[in-house]
Amino acid sequence: MSLEDRLAVISGATGGLGSLVARQLAERGMRLALLDIHTERLETLGNDLGLDESRLLTRAVDLLDQAAVDAATEAITTRFKRVDVLLHLVGGWTGGKAIAETPTEDLAFMLNQHVWTSFHLTRAFVPHLVRNGWGRIVMITSPFAARPNAEGGPYAIGKAGQEALMLTLSQELKGSGVTANLLQAKSIDTRRTKVTAPSPDNAAWTTPEELVAGMLYLLSDEAGTINGARLPLYGGY
Repeated sequence: MSLEDRLAVISGATGGLGSLVARQLAERGMRLALLDIHTERLETLGNDLGLDESRLLTRAVDLLDQAAVDAATEAITTRFKRVDVLLHLVGGWTGGKAIAETPTEDLAFMLNQHVWTSFHLTRAFVPHLVRNGWGRIVMITSPFAARPNAEGGPYAIGKAGQEALMLTLSQELKGSGVTANLLQAKSIDTRRTKVTAPSPDNAAWTTPEELVAGMLYLLSDEAGTINGARLPLYGGY
């Protein structure tokens, strides 16, 4: 089944990865609901895409506010009548200190970025995906969620929580036609440095284009049996 006219919700839409994903999906004929906290950047991205109102909705929303996420969901489903894909692409990293020296604010920030935003979005959108009998949920995670490195505690804890949420969700979605999967990246190479200046230090980085290719596969009907996977896109650990 083609992706044409299916509705994709993209959170973190104005970031380096989110904006590329939006362009790639628009080229494939998908309708887009773009969520971000930055109103002006959303407006710029919407203008750049050049889609009419029948194919595009942009909305500034604080993903830490469940009521705001619910309101955005209502606006999207009122406009498009359905949701087929949820791509949660909000990122963020903080760390550099040992656990004993880590401020509580650092851990709270990572839990907000990776766990609470994921929780609010899935609570709001999953019922609509299940109602379709077809749907795809994809988020970005890191191998450090399962194998943390020193002085990376807050990030690893946040990503581990996000993974636990998605893996639990995948079990709850069995037999529904909806899948929940994760793409793993150690570092997202938005500048494509590993392409323009390859070195042993950046060999395991992942370009946005590589992540988009992984997403497009997971959105396909051919990937319908893949559920609860963590696909490594970073080479060796």
